Amino acid sequence: MTAAATPFRKILIANRGEIALRVMRSARALGYRTVAVYSTADAGAPHVAQADQACCIGEPLPAQSYLNIAALIDAARRSGADAVHPGYGFLAENAAFARACREAGLVFIGPSPKAIEAMGDKAGAKRRMEAAGLPCIPGYQGEEQDPQRLSAEATRIGFPLMIKASAGGGGRGMRRVDAADDFMALLQSAKSEARGAFGDDTVILERAIANPRHVEIQVFADRHGNAIHLGERDCSVQRRHQKLIEEAPCPALTPALRERMGAAAVAAVRAIGYEGTGTLEFLLDDAGQFHFMEMNTRLQVEHPVTEAITGLDLVALQLRVAAGEPLPIRQEDVRADGHAIELRLCAEDARAGFMPQSGVLACWQPPQGLRVEHALHPGAAVLPWYDSMIAKLIAHGRTREEACRRLAHGLDELVALGITTNQAFLARCLAHPVFVAGAATTGFIEAHAAELLAPDEAADRRAAAVAAVLLHETAGGRAARRATGLRHSLPIPLRFDLDGGRHEGRLLSRGRGAFEVELDARRFTLALTGLEGDRARIECEGVTDGGVFHREGSRLLMHYRGRPFTVDDHALAAGTRQADAAGDGKLRAAMNGRVVAVLVAPGERVVAGQPVLTLEAMKMEHVHAAPAAGRVTAVHVTVGEQVAASRVVAEIEPVAAG
Repeated sequence: MTAAATPFRKILIANRGEIALRVMRSARALGYRTVAVYSTADAGAPHVAQADQACCIGEPLPAQSYLNIAALIDAARRSGADAVHPGYGFLAENAAFARACREAGLVFIGPSPKAIEAMGDKAGAKRRMEAAGLPCIPGYQGEEQDPQRLSAEATRIGFPLMIKASAGGGGRGMRRVDAADDFMALLQSAKSEARGAFGDDTVILERAIANPRHVEIQVFADRHGNAIHLGERDCSVQRRHQKLIEEAPCPALTPALRERMGAAAVAAVRAIGYEGTGTLEFLLDDAGQFHFMEMNTRLQVEHPVTEAITGLDLVALQLRVAAGEPLPIRQEDVRADGHAIELRLCAEDARAGFMPQSGVLACWQPPQGLRVEHALHPGAAVLPWYDSMIAKLIAHGRTREEACRRLAHGLDELVALGITTNQAFLARCLAHPVFVAGAATTGFIEAHAAELLAPDEAADRRAAAVAAVLLHETAGGRAARRATGLRHSLPIPLRFDLDGGRHEGRLLSRGRGAFEVELDARRFTLALTGLEGDRARIECEGVTDGGVFHREGSRLLMHYRGRPFTVDDHALAAGTRQADAAGDGKLRAAMNGRVVAVLVAPGERVVAGQPVLTLEAMKMEHVHAAPAAGRVTAVHVTVGEQVAASRVVAEIEPVAAG
């Protein structure tokens, strides 16, 4: 019997940002019209402007907009779309959404609801894959979720182990437990996060494999019985169980192991009658044995590295399969050319536990020569309700070394000012000897955190000297100062913070763009050789570099030698600092976010480090703890409330010990 075709002409993209733009690019190339959806906060977003049509679907909170199935189906009806692409967010693995699309007469560009249910639930997926003969990690994936039963199963499995949300991915609802005494608290935390992210707090337990690689196999299948794999990706460099760097092929795989893993992945999709694209995720131990973890029944964020080495457009393949066409390639047609690496640029503060950041990008200049997936522009708002990833940088080279080199150069060139990002941290990862050697495992960041997060004091001092010149040259009244004869004779006092570190000293102009800067008992000789628009060229210690800057009152944002810096000028302010947050007894929100739990009440005694409340920001929960022992005198927020960064959320009066 011939499989039925399901043609369509207009695609509603049920996602936002760079995901929506990526899907639009391939859809347009194949002649499809596109419909964007947007929350009220995203009305001016690039994906809205670039679509053929756009529909507002509500307020910015995800549950009220991008995850609102009824609103999305209504948007398809209003726009006349006859197909829906879910992007690669949570709705891409939501069987209820796939079913609602089909019931509304829409082609869902993804697997069937039955396949999503079969593999989207981690517990059920493990049982099916065990039956199909795939090696799985020992653990517990039963339906009984009583905490005491789970604790008993944890004891049986042994520690360390992983708690994982059964319904989701992306590191949400996942906790590592190293000791039995920690199990109950981490179980409660994992379940709370899973319930908030997926509406389901069911978890599974798995034995933790020591320092494995995270290797995934890209698969494709059509409704005509064809199934292939497109090779593997190594996604081992992670923080909070979320990927930061992905590459293809995996440096550790031999041709024989690659063939075995690919065959296992294809066998898995055949076993469930899968259609569309998906990814089989495995842990590879140091003995070369691989273990099935889960299947993502969608396109992955990191799919560009597979596209780079195979030359295939995976979104175009999705559209062809969804329309009922057979796969246009066979397994023997798949070829891997060279090496590709992807970095995830995230709005987060690596030195503050990778805390998510939100705000407005003052400057955004992507590098030339790399594939950069983004939906950003100067003045773009990075919102607290969505994922912290704001862009992806992808480099392709003939060899891994060439790909690394091109990526490092592009990362140096990238300018993202106004919001703290992980740009400098990614550069450290790329340059680390373990990563350079292709030996990084999932424990890479944790094992080398001290090196990856260590301050570079020499670079900071040099950047501070450059900042001093730019603060002086971009300050108000510059022309008036130049008109006076005092310009070359009087030293100018300096007092500023660079990325939170205080610097004090003085600057003396020597004329013709030459300066002497004394900072923190060190002297620098600099020359400003060019200043035009937001770009400067400065010679410091005999080396001339270009820089990009943006002045906002007393704040200077600066990109210099591949790193962003934030400079706050205090030269004209009183020489005092704000009271330390711990010292004044006020607990402040560390980021914009929504209150999901208040764990104390006024009058209650707390100890230093005791959890006080939990905020949800950028799809992750963040516990805020008491800065010192004392008595809670006030709680200023309620569950469900949206709060801004630095807002006082609770007050604690110190109480003497004893």
